[in-house]
Amino acid sequence: MPTSIRLAPETERRLDFLASQTGRTKAFYLREIIERGLGEMEDYYLAADVLERLRRGEERVYSSAELRDALSLDD
Repeated sequence: MPTSIRLAPETERRLDFLASQTGRTKAFYLREIIERGLGEMEDYYLAADVLERLRRGEERVYSSAELRDALSLDD
């Protein structure tokens, strides 16, 4: 999927330098950055969403006793 982004001049300069020094394309590094960073972003933003729902009382909270019982950990 072709995508266009605008980079800050300093970021573009760094990306150009990295690509020229390693012989890889800028597209290679952009894909790597996105693929590695996407997991971190998902973890952060999805967790923040759950936290907000918890604060609004929209998520159920289980006690450790309820969890142990549900998982039959005390048997």
